Amino acid sequence: MKIKICGMKYPENIQEVVALQPDYIGFIFYNKSKRFVLDDATDIESFYTAVQNISPFIAKVGVFVNDEIKNVIKYSVDFDLQYVQLHGDESPEYCESLNFLDIKIIKAFGIDENFDFSVLNQYNDVCSYFLFDTKSTSYGGTGKKFDWTILKNYHLNKPIFLSGGLDITDILTLHDLMKNINIHALDFNSKLEKDIALKDVEKCKKAIEQCRNVTMK
Repeated sequence: MKIKICGMKYPENIQEVVALQPDYIGFIFYNKSKRFVLDDATDIESFYTAVQNISPFIAKVGVFVNDEIKNVIKYSVDFDLQYVQLHGDESPEYCESLNFLDIKIIKAFGIDENFDFSVLNQYNDVCSYFLFDTKSTSYGGTGKKFDWTILKNYHLNKPIFLSGGLDITDILTLHDLMKNINIHALDFNSKLEKDIALKDVEKCKKAIEQCRNVTMK
């Protein structure tokens, strides 16, 4: 089971987590997020250097919400992103317009008991992965889980990232869920933090080890 650690912004902390070799590391380019990487408190030069020094074996993911396509392109190039995660109301046409970038698109959807999985059909050919998160009026970041049994209604074969308040204790439970659903990776954020955007390195290490151990079983 692969693991994505998202919401990072502090250079030294990035280096510490990268040393643990997660599969994906995520950076939020949404200016209304508390984890926005380009806010006034960020040392941009140090952040840029830390991101550039990430191993090519760890995929860099940029998270965007209803941003102008030109900004997505700019930051994808500037920070050498391998994945763009679209966490807003982006249309299939919007996704398709980014395909020329030669990077993979993860399209996020907020899930609740009323979610209509048929809307995924129109995105199936223009995205590499779907990400399912807890539905929120603020485009994610609730730190809460949704009812995973809803995923029984997922009818496509496209692999998914699973997000929404995931904690280390969820990993074994989700291993059982993988028997019926094509979960590509678990997406961790707030539950691995010591403070906003500051990851607890020991918790990250434990989560990565458990994901790897579950995969080997």
